[in-house]
Amino acid sequence: MTGPTPLAGLKVVEFTHMVMGPAVGAILASLGAEVIRIEPMGGDRTRTLVGSGSGYFPMYNRHKKSICLNLKSDKGLEIAKKLAEDADILVENFRPGALDRLGLGYEALSKTNERLIYCSEKGFLPGPYENRTALDEVAQMMGGLAYMTGPPGQPLRAGSSVIDVAGGMFGVIGILAAVEERHRTGKGQMVQSSLFETTVYFVGQHMAQKAVTGKAADPMPARISAWAIYDVFQTKDDPVFIGVVTDALWQKFCELFNLDDLWADESIRENNNRVAARDRIMPQIRKLISGYTRDELIAKLEGTGLPFAPIGRPEDMFEDPHLNSGDGLEETILTNGTVTKLPTLPIAMDGKRPSQSFTMPEPGADIQETLASLGYDDKAIEELLSTATVG
Repeated sequence: MTGPTPLAGLKVVEFTHMVMGPAVGAILASLGAEVIRIEPMGGDRTRTLVGSGSGYFPMYNRHKKSICLNLKSDKGLEIAKKLAEDADILVENFRPGALDRLGLGYEALSKTNERLIYCSEKGFLPGPYENRTALDEVAQMMGGLAYMTGPPGQPLRAGSSVIDVAGGMFGVIGILAAVEERHRTGKGQMVQSSLFETTVYFVGQHMAQKAVTGKAADPMPARISAWAIYDVFQTKDDPVFIGVVTDALWQKFCELFNLDDLWADESIRENNNRVAARDRIMPQIRKLISGYTRDELIAKLEGTGLPFAPIGRPEDMFEDPHLNSGDGLEETILTNGTVTKLPTLPIAMDGKRPSQSFTMPEPGADIQETLASLGYDDKAIEELLSTATVG
């Protein structure tokens, strides 16, 4: 079943690799834009990464077309420029200046396509660091996220490519803002998004905490929580997170677990006082929760309005009943023929998810269709294929 396609009619040309740049195109493609991904001859090397990188390509390159171009050849560059002349949006995330040197930078391309919105995904926005090489992990370390994630003295990156993906999301926000402005002006513009500044935006709450309190924020594992009960609790088998984040929920929590003595203590009816009394409250709560199994505890909490969560693993999501009850996962056929399910874009429009089944494209799968759309006839296409200019 095909979901909403609000961006149908927009044509996107994508010069990207790894995660950040492809994430931009993945979001646009999921919303119905035509995304033509330009890969090097033989295919993007991201396709064959191993270990933790083996999921990058299928996750962030669904719903796209694939062509391979030899950008070191004049004919390959000519095709790339023709694609840009006819595009609404171009996305790239290569090293600063790499596409400029090929004549594929914004200044050159905007001369022949003034409506072009050119999204450049980089490690840093303009400034002293802009020519440094950055990765998701570099940005997390530099920007304070790793410091806040790990225990004191043990910086720890987040458990996914969160900054790559979020940097891509900010790129999409910039693109859509530029599309809206183009409706009024008729002109495109350069849009930039970056890993470092995205990270700093994420830790802005901790910067604001320092500004408000005068005290630097402690890493999350050592923080003084804003709430008295906001913890992972060990049951008889598997741990469960529970959060009691309002005074009304404190009353409900006490009633649910028959904590009459704690509710009778009027000195801790208010959250900030409970935070101050954590050392005497928490041992009783931990002992109580340890008497339940995970499933027993979930059954007790379900429907109460109390925030709770079993500790899920990525592989558990394939069989998650909530995701499988609608279009939370969409069927994807990998290039090796494996049929799997991967997360749908996490939004709904008019109650519908932008979900559709898809087969991952082989490298260059759409080259003939794409060249024909640019005016190349069959003979010219065969010649380009025979000279390894395209693939």
